[in-house]
Amino acid sequence: MAGTLSPELRARRRRSTLRTAAFMSPWLIGFSVFFAYPLVSTVYFSFTKYDGFRPPVFNGLDNWTYVFSDLPMFWPAMRNTLWLVVIMVACRVAFGLGIGLLITKIKLGTGVFRTLFYLPYLAPPVAATLAFVFLLNPGTGPVNTLLDAVGVSGPGWFTDPAWSKPALTALAVWGIGDLMVIFMAALLDVPREQYEAAELDGAGALARFRHITLPNISPIILFAVVTGVIQAMQFYTQPLVAGKVASGVMGGSGQQFEPGYPDKSTLTLPQVIYNVGFQRFDYGTACVVALVLFALSMAFTALLMRRRGGLIEAGD
Repeated sequence: MAGTLSPELRARRRRSTLRTAAFMSPWLIGFSVFFAYPLVSTVYFSFTKYDGFRPPVFNGLDNWTYVFSDLPMFWPAMRNTLWLVVIMVACRVAFGLGIGLLITKIKLGTGVFRTLFYLPYLAPPVAATLAFVFLLNPGTGPVNTLLDAVGVSGPGWFTDPAWSKPALTALAVWGIGDLMVIFMAALLDVPREQYEAAELDGAGALARFRHITLPNISPIILFAVVTGVIQAMQFYTQPLVAGKVASGVMGGSGQQFEPGYPDKSTLTLPQVIYNVGFQRFDYGTACVVALVLFALSMAFTALLMRRRGGLIEAGD
């Protein structure tokens, strides 16, 4: 019982508590300043009419109703963001794992191939997007020129709503170097004796991959998927630059650009937040979209964490 503790023991426990709090204080301060306070403020401003200049005025659920019922950009951006989360993340993880497997099997020139696949990841996002828009230009780009040479009619890519998201996915897969390095490290860490035992039992390459490789690297796959989902939720620069360049509108100072070209097919939730909050100065509505984005990120992460044992069970 606390009331029966001696004064010396109580003082010792108090010093221990203060020492623990002192060691935790950097994290507590960072969490409070950079997460808790912004989150609470975002929730508060989502129920107010606020333009950043005048004091916020409480307006109840008006902002929420406007976002889900009357904001024309919201639902196209929601569909595009979910498409990128499902398709783009799956492609990046699959290609990253495939390239990692390929390089670990190569006997000669491993360093050269590793460098070649990693270099695109170092390209700045804006420069990489500009290069892809040039390469995939439907009229003069070398990709469609080569397709025309073999009798295939090239698509419009960034000028066609049906092909703009696949083009963005191709851009994301091109910069796969980060996942390649992570998967290579995980694959090289799989115990060799397990493969040797499986070979002695007559297991083929597919069986070894399913029952040995996947269970051993499943935590790395989960990490790649979770971080990929977070990155896809924050996908902003590449679709915005691609839409601007493809539309021919590279806005100068003071010129506004309606994101999403063509036909809102490259519009994402972060673009809606920026457009509504920092171009229309409707911070209350922007906070609602930000909270929706935060809730989606948390929901996807929680779902993935709950199913983290699926890969291991599939390999059993």
